[in-house]
Amino acid sequence: MGAEGAWSTPIRVPDAGSYRVFADFKRAGRSETLAADLGVDGPVDWQRMPPPAPTALSGDGYEVSMEGDGAGRGAQSALGFTVRRDGEPVDVQPYLGARGHLVALREGDMAYLHVHPTEAKGHGGGHDAQRGRAPIAFATEFPTAGRYRLFLQFKHQDRVRTAAFTREVGR
Repeated sequence: MGAEGAWSTPIRVPDAGSYRVFADFKRAGRSETLAADLGVDGPVDWQRMPPPAPTALSGDGYEVSMEGDGAGRGAQSALGFTVRRDGEPVDVQPYLGARGHLVALREGDMAYLHVHPTEAKGHGGGHDAQRGRAPIAFATEFPTAGRYRLFLQFKHQDRVRTAAFTREVGR
């Protein structure tokens, strides 16, 4: 926060294209989300949303697997994420007061959904049997049918990492 009371953060956008930036915060006990569109001039290499897959790589040997029910729009959906590095499960560190954060953006209009994890032993109480580590569990409700891009942020070895997934939500 600057001297005049405004918050700011530097961002680096490496490629030309259309972007949407979000500010997600609490004020007077209420959750607030602000968004703005950002255009970066230059030749654009448009990419289709990747197809759904159960695993995602987040660099440096990290692989994240996603499990969950196929609940449709408007229904409670349970999602669990297990983080591994070089094939071994890892214990994630708290990040902004939670084991992880999940953001979902809807294809087409970029509607925004931010979800916090349920209790640490959530996701049906299941654990990674190999090491006793619980998945990072979320209970969310997707408002409409469609394709969503999910971004899981987790912290390990004092660095925040992101894993991206595509989720098809039925009617």
